[in-house]
Amino acid sequence: MKKRDSSVLHAASAALFLTFGQSAIASVQEIQALVARGQFPEAIRVADVDLTSNPTDPQTRFLKAVALTELNKVEEAIGVFRKLTEDYPELPEPYNNLAVLYAQQKSFDKAKAALEMAIRTHPSYATAHENLGDVYARMASQAYDKALQLDSSNTVAQSKLALIRELMTASGGHTPPVVMAQAAPAPAKPIAQPVAPVAVAKPAQTPLPSPVVTPAPAPAPAPVAAPAPAPTPVAAAPTPPAPVAVATPTPAPTPAPVAAPAPAPTPVVAAPTPAPVAVAAPAAPVKAPAKVDATDPVREALSGWARDWARKDVKAYLSHYAKDFRVPGGRSRSQWENERQARVGDKPGEISVVLENIDVTIKGQTAKATFRQHYDSSGFSGSTNKTLVFVQQDGRWRIQQELIGLQ
Repeated sequence: MKKRDSSVLHAASAALFLTFGQSAIASVQEIQALVARGQFPEAIRVADVDLTSNPTDPQTRFLKAVALTELNKVEEAIGVFRKLTEDYPELPEPYNNLAVLYAQQKSFDKAKAALEMAIRTHPSYATAHENLGDVYARMASQAYDKALQLDSSNTVAQSKLALIRELMTASGGHTPPVVMAQAAPAPAKPIAQPVAPVAVAKPAQTPLPSPVVTPAPAPAPAPVAAPAPAPTPVAAAPTPPAPVAVATPTPAPTPAPVAAPAPAPTPVVAAPTPAPVAVAAPAAPVKAPAKVDATDPVREALSGWARDWARKDVKAYLSHYAKDFRVPGGRSRSQWENERQARVGDKPGEISVVLENIDVTIKGQTAKATFRQHYDSSGFSGSTNKTLVFVQQDGRWRIQQELIGLQ
């Protein structure tokens, strides 16, 4: 449903297939396709024909009300939605769309009551919660306006009114969330960085030999052999020269104490050695990514489909569909692809596609993914249940069938 200036509330998707009831899916899909193409009078005509044989069918009545809304036949649409809430009080979407129409008429009390009923039937209905917030904002805006009419100098009320209006302006669109892009495991960097201290061990290799070599010359007693030639003069001189040889070598051993400092470097080398050994311990967490889920490839295919749709990359988007994709509504594959080009690639503005409550099952070469889809664009927004049937084709999971509202 298009967003109007009088309200920023979001209607439930016209593509929604309410899971209550068993109407002919082909007829409902035909009405849905007419609504999607903007052929609202024809959609109402087909809906009326279907309702003659099954007047209580909720899907057909819901789509008829959406078409009436688009033709600005607000009172008729309100009547259909209100009757749906009476006949099927467990369905949240009619309450939500009824609230949107009440808000457009500035009947915010009625809109609030309808949204509270939608949330009561479906507490996790995010669209209804958001719309209720917008209704509260508009009710607050009215109250502050009234306060300023009574006292125009009330600066506090002026500030609050400006804030509320800013919030209402910001709520006119949705900011799409990041999908599924997982960052690389954080532990990778910390493990690499502590390894650097291993370089500290390099000095340990050079100091180790140097103190050992220094004491080697200490056995200076070798010079004792040098005085041996001294006896040569003994032939010409008396015995006294001998003490000269004794006196000279005796001081020579005194350098031996120099070797005493050598043990000091030993603790320096030993200290850093155990530290690098402890660094290797963090490597253990690397085992964490060992878990593998067999459904991951299907989930990645589903994520890629939604991402390419939101990017409006039609070529990539269509590549997610199998060669034997079952085109809804009896159209040809080429007609369907041309329609998707117009509704995705040529659509002005941004598109947001958000999936939640995803459940994937695999049986042989076939997989089924069920989820809740939230779609938002410049001309339409809504939520619906959806099921995609995948098959293995050309080495990847591709969509063979797309079912709306079926779980």
